[in-house]
Amino acid sequence: MTHPTLGPFGVFGVFEQWKQLSAGQLGDIEALGYGAIWAGGSPPAELDWVESLLEPTEKLQVATGIVNIWSSPAGQVAESFHRIEAAYPGRFLLGIGAGHPELIAEYKKPYAALTEYLDKLGEYGVPKDRRVVAALGPQVLKLAARRSAGAHPYLTTPEHTAQARALLGPDAFIAPEHKVVLTTAAEQARAVGRKHLDIYLKGTNYVNNWKRLGFTDTDVAAPGSDALIDALIAYGSTDAVAARLKEHLAAGANHVPVQVLTEPDKLIPALAELAGPLGLN
Repeated sequence: MTHPTLGPFGVFGVFEQWKQLSAGQLGDIEALGYGAIWAGGSPPAELDWVESLLEPTEKLQVATGIVNIWSSPAGQVAESFHRIEAAYPGRFLLGIGAGHPELIAEYKKPYAALTEYLDKLGEYGVPKDRRVVAALGPQVLKLAARRSAGAHPYLTTPEHTAQARALLGPDAFIAPEHKVVLTTAAEQARAVGRKHLDIYLKGTNYVNNWKRLGFTDTDVAAPGSDALIDALIAYGSTDAVAARLKEHLAAGANHVPVQVLTEPDKLIPALAELAGPLGLN
């Protein structure tokens, strides 16, 4: 899939912590047909590691998922963007977001802070169509549509993707992350999912969004109900996992970053197993 402004992102990408991918793994991911790496982990403003992700590959896109606006000054981030863009034109997408309010000592309202940050990125020459916003609620989704290429929702469902598409309109880029555990054992998958989701159940950003989607206080109380875990973690056969991920596309997503919850040395085999059912090879 080629987005009108973002180019060849492909239908599926890989979400992974930015420190954990080797050059060999990056080459394998590209060869398998995944179009982008979404680098998680709130990296520092000096994005000098991005070039190390782009250099071993020819077409693979790299996006930040996400640069935290509270800890990464816009001016420094813009300098990094321009350096990367000069070296690898059209292959880097700047994803920004407000992160967790509980972790910030001096916290402004996220909407106001995001607006101010986007203003600064504009002043520093970062193009609207080379940035996306981590958006969950309606107001930030609308902001993402107005002020960036689109939205990168995290820990959501295809139902949220459909709502986001309705709010953002037909032209915005929507790239919802979805987590995967490659096992047919439900209890094993849920245990892995609960371990990964523990920190998010303790905050407010994601809990509030899940409640907007219809989950109850009981569902979102730690350690999370089976219904919540099953909605957020795709598991089962590779065909069943692929079908779940494709629900986001049917709901209006352009691109789905897939986060496989597994050990680093098992990541490429897992992605290889999924590539066929996802239609990548």
